[in-house]
Amino acid sequence: MISDFHLPLVLASSSKYRKELLSRLGLPFTTASPDIDETPLPAETPAETALRLACLKAKAVGKKFPDAVVIGSDQVAECDGEAIGKPGTFENAFAQLKKMRGKKVIFHTALCVWNGRDSRPDENAQKKTVDTCVTFRDLPDDELQAYLKTEEPYDCAGSAKNEALGIVLLEKIESDDPTALTGLPLIALTTMLRHCGITFFPEKP
Repeated sequence: MISDFHLPLVLASSSKYRKELLSRLGLPFTTASPDIDETPLPAETPAETALRLACLKAKAVGKKFPDAVVIGSDQVAECDGEAIGKPGTFENAFAQLKKMRGKKVIFHTALCVWNGRDSRPDENAQKKTVDTCVTFRDLPDDELQAYLKTEEPYDCAGSAKNEALGIVLLEKIESDDPTALTGLPLIALTTMLRHCGITFFPEKP
């Protein structure tokens, strides 16, 4: 339950995956889509892009909900030092999977919690990046194409849904938080929410 502060909780995302993950905590929340430019900056690393965008999302929505705790998150995959985002199309997804097969790919999942009740919410926003190292199987073209046609993961960075059939493309997952790869690192998030005065269990009578 929410503590005596009764802070509204807002997820700064339209992602169905992040919404499902946050709902696991049993807290009432609403969602709002952040209107930001997600173009990477020149010379910015994939990890830096993810963290900057997570903070921009949280702050942009926080301006609309000044009394709320706002959660922003972003994920950028990295393969051979290059950023890999959401493919959008079959052709882009197939190219991504061919590039990643047989390789280790790092998924940088960034998190920012913006507390509108803080006297300086922008400066004091909590932020963290949780990395997940994923080793992809070296699969042939026909299997990659069959997977894409079956699951159509075109809205997922890296073109594979690990929580569904995409797990067959993976050989190994290394992370401190199993929810980070799906898009919202709940272990880090629950720590941040506690710092905002939000608790997760009702008090005993």
